[in-house]
Amino acid sequence: MKQLITTPIYYVNDVPHIGHAYTTIIADMLKKHKWLRGDEVFLLTGTDEHGQKIEQAAKAKGKPPKAYTDEVSAVFRSLWDMMGIDYDHFIRTTDESHKQTIVQVFERLCANGDVYLGEYEGDYCVSCESFFLNVDSGICPDCAGSKPLSKIKEESYFFALSKYEKRLLEWYASSEDVILPKYRKNEVVRFVESGLQDLSISRTSFEWGVALPKHKGAQKQHIAYVWLDALFNYMSAFGLYQNPESLQVDSSSPAHLGEKMAYWECATHIVGKDILRFHAVYWPAFLMSLGLPLPKHIYAHGWWMRDGQKMSKSLGNVVDPRAFTKAYGAEVLRYYLLRETPFGQDGDFSQKLLCERINSELANDLGNLLHRFLAMCAKYAPQRGINSFTLDNQGVAEFVVEHYGDEVKTQCKILDEINSGLIESMQIKAYIEAIWKLLHLGNAMIAKYEPWNLFKNGKSVELNAILNFVGYTLLKVANALYPIMPQTASTIAMAFGQGITPASYIYHIKQNKMFHLPLEVRVIPPLFQKLDSMLIPEAPLESTFEKVDSSDCGKEAGLALVSIEDFSKLDIRVGEVLEAEPVPKSSKLLRLKIDLGESEPRVVLSGIAQYYTPEQLINTQVCVIANLKPAKIMGQFSYGMILASKDDESLSLVRIDGKRKNGSRIS
Repeated sequence: MKQLITTPIYYVNDVPHIGHAYTTIIADMLKKHKWLRGDEVFLLTGTDEHGQKIEQAAKAKGKPPKAYTDEVSAVFRSLWDMMGIDYDHFIRTTDESHKQTIVQVFERLCANGDVYLGEYEGDYCVSCESFFLNVDSGICPDCAGSKPLSKIKEESYFFALSKYEKRLLEWYASSEDVILPKYRKNEVVRFVESGLQDLSISRTSFEWGVALPKHKGAQKQHIAYVWLDALFNYMSAFGLYQNPESLQVDSSSPAHLGEKMAYWECATHIVGKDILRFHAVYWPAFLMSLGLPLPKHIYAHGWWMRDGQKMSKSLGNVVDPRAFTKAYGAEVLRYYLLRETPFGQDGDFSQKLLCERINSELANDLGNLLHRFLAMCAKYAPQRGINSFTLDNQGVAEFVVEHYGDEVKTQCKILDEINSGLIESMQIKAYIEAIWKLLHLGNAMIAKYEPWNLFKNGKSVELNAILNFVGYTLLKVANALYPIMPQTASTIAMAFGQGITPASYIYHIKQNKMFHLPLEVRVIPPLFQKLDSMLIPEAPLESTFEKVDSSDCGKEAGLALVSIEDFSKLDIRVGEVLEAEPVPKSSKLLRLKIDLGESEPRVVLSGIAQYYTPEQLINTQVCVIANLKPAKIMGQFSYGMILASKDDESLSLVRIDGKRKNGSRIS
């Protein structure tokens, strides 16, 4: 089956950061997994190079926009090459073929009656290129409260997004996994159910972008707005509306794409949670208007923090993926990012923890098992060559089943887990943990049956069986690990004179076969070296706390003083509200589902319904007392309390300054 996997096209206002790398690694991992399962996969990535923000960034550098975008786009491409990303096409929105697609898309949207000319008046964020209405604070709500909004009023083309509200809801209901994680899908559904406004799709206040034809009596030259321009890269890369046969405006048929259309009919988008709305609402609505197939899956991941803090240049804690790739290698960075955090949740990047995982999991669990196995083969294998050894497979299968049945059952159970669709459901962390269960099984076999004693006591049959079992276990590890660490997996397979292919994956993983062929083992260098210290120096963060006189504390409040020990008993954490709804038969209570960085969201009932609507709370962060005993309220259990400040007239939730990782401790 042909499949398309895409990353977003990355905005070239700055160099790549760890979030860009994470998205692209996930896409590459998914491509390799699907390839092993026999699919023909096309991986598309690229750069988004138009817009007011680019125009301003280029001006600040004293360069023409195209020269500026050429430089930054090349940095993205070189990073993906450095990291071994196996992309099939790198698209740029400055490509002439892409511009042709955008113009033709606009013509068809107009011909279908879905575009009209109007005037936009409201707030605009240059940083994230989003429009907002009625934001009293003047600060962008999508930029963690750090970017100012600009008041704008200008002529604009509008897309009739509201027309597609019902069809979008039907699409979301058509498949359980059209959007993952499920709670992100629920957010999108609630957003659409709350009512859609028509979408501004053009600007007239800047020039750097795709110029649109004048329609509907337009007085000014319109430039395609970023989401019309950027989203259609997913189809312009395949040549949509780019040949003479496709230029009839009265036909939106994609037949001119030929066999390429088969890729698009099974498309998966990997995106960050901050751009999910654009991919799950605006994008499918555009496609519905044009009569084009909708994507099969949209997977939205979380953000990366740094040691519990939001990354920013001012804090000096931005993770440079190029520096970490050079220092630790692309394989290690891939493993850490995919292993560390469940897909969809925010992650906390820690170089210290990265080093710990190298030492304990890569060097010890994986590397040490392979090293011990190769050393034992060199010493005990009956057939030896120069740096190569052959393990006899005669009668091994029957002997292993008879004498090591418990281990065989354990291995089968682990393989069932690996084959249970963990990657398809984006449970990547659980998939890696299942692979490590195979490694633990191999290490346990050696520790339990002590091959050195079997050799010493002349038990050659038992020794041969154990070595075969461990060897085939390592081959299973290699085939399962390939999407996560392709070079490491290939190196392990090379120790057995094998490669990683769809056929080897079917044999070792899907069919769970063993012992059919003699194992020919070769000596290879160690996979990983243990580290004594971090490879990239980190500047310590200075404390910003000042000492105060405790005798001044609490006087005006008239409250009894408490000790720091009493206060420390409270576990106060930052959490993100995923869902909010009224509690039946209550005018005061809201039922909230809050992500506290745990395996499941936590249900908290809060008496704030008279001050906040559910829509005002969803996707915002609150402060939660997480270690209160569960309380039953109105027949429902509440597992925490959110903090708020109340006076005689109003109530306000206690907020934090800027975005924090869900589950971060407040002290």
